[in-house]
Amino acid sequence: MSDQANLAAAVGALSSARVLCVGDIMLDRYVVGRVERVSPEAPVPVLRVESRNGALGGAGNVVRNLSALGACGVLAGVIGADAAGDEVRALIAETPSVEPMLVIDTSRPTTIKTRYIAGAQQVLRVDEETDSPVPDALGAELTDSASHGLTACDALLLSDYAKGVLTQPLTQALISAALGCGKPVVVDPKGRDYHRYRGATVVTPNRSELSQAVGAAVPRGEEAAAARALAVEHGFGAVLVTLGRDGMLLVPGDGAPLHLPAEAREVFDVSGAGDTVAATLTAALAVGRPLAESAALANIAAGIVVGKVGTAVAHSDELLDALRRQDRRADERKIVSATAMAERVQRWRRRGLRVGFTNGCFDLMHPGHLSLLRQARGACDRLVVAVNADSSVARLKGPGRPIQPESARALVLASLAAVDAVVVFSADTPIDLIRSLRPDVLVKGADYAVDDIVGADVVQSYGGQVVLARLEPGYSTSTTVARLKA
Repeated sequence: MSDQANLAAAVGALSSARVLCVGDIMLDRYVVGRVERVSPEAPVPVLRVESRNGALGGAGNVVRNLSALGACGVLAGVIGADAAGDEVRALIAETPSVEPMLVIDTSRPTTIKTRYIAGAQQVLRVDEETDSPVPDALGAELTDSASHGLTACDALLLSDYAKGVLTQPLTQALISAALGCGKPVVVDPKGRDYHRYRGATVVTPNRSELSQAVGAAVPRGEEAAAARALAVEHGFGAVLVTLGRDGMLLVPGDGAPLHLPAEAREVFDVSGAGDTVAATLTAALAVGRPLAESAALANIAAGIVVGKVGTAVAHSDELLDALRRQDRRADERKIVSATAMAERVQRWRRRGLRVGFTNGCFDLMHPGHLSLLRQARGACDRLVVAVNADSSVARLKGPGRPIQPESARALVLASLAAVDAVVVFSADTPIDLIRSLRPDVLVKGADYAVDDIVGADVVQSYGGQVVLARLEPGYSTSTTVARLKA
């Protein structure tokens, strides 16, 4: 079996993983808008707010990543008795396959990180937090409940943001409990005191954290020696160093280092990438995948999330898409899943780009199709083409159709300069895709009346535009097929 096939099999197995994640839970808030002028009161940009939203952060973002991978995450940590804590509980309830194991501390606020974003650029972050150690009684309560929850889990992940939850007694008690029943322990570390993580299966510092841990700046190219010294000193099974644009370096305690080149093609935001690495690595180890293979999956996942804005997640279908892309030509990379398409459209929109949408069977490409696509692309900055899957073409067009399979039709569309992305859908109409993507422009041929176009009412409801493209007379796939049969 090839490396890609092994990794694809590993992705499929992640849905059976059950991971206990213990650490600092935060509420990430995003205030998004536009900057069009500088304040007359001070030399600072004025952000015109367009939207606000919240997401689970810190250890909460780790379980969001586990959920996106199809795994189950049990989230243990401390929140305050406040509105932010209520919002955290609500967000957990909305996240599939996440089970809360929360302790409430009435003496401390829930940690909030608010990011102000203009376009794709973060202009300011405001932190509201207390980082003092949790009281002993609460630490003991959390240790007892987490130890009990560990019995039903396959692995332990400690997400340390240095906000006071992972004290030395709690951390060592949980590591000992996990190792005692043969379960892997992954630590996303902070600070200089790595002794409290002693015995962990893998720790995942970034380059800066590695320097802090060894007490001296680590020159580029000498990370392996520093990581091995750290592993030997504290009894780690391995150290996985994340190196940003240089990828990752896996340093086993007793084997040769393995360098994993960076997978990202575009980097928009590194927020939360460490959470994605820790979640993917732990989920893979939880289902028994080898360490090197688990690290390779984590590297691919990191390459996905840094191409998104905010503390994003990597979905299992995106991992599979990334594995397929490793052996494809550039035009094939335009063919994406519905989930990946929604996130790509969000990135385009944050850059101020106008998104267009059209759909069809595109069975036998002809000049009429090319004219439609050119006109559609002329009405927007980025064009998404939704193509009917083989099953829906057969239902719509009857026996003997399609002539070309969906993979061939999608590839031909992706090879066209007018097309920016292709998504295959199996329903009879693309209404669910239109509702998900919310295109700015919906394009169909002028043989339709606006009232008859699927999704026209949806697009118009939020101020979008419906465009009727002029037809090229004499061209029709059905007519061509009829001629061939004759």
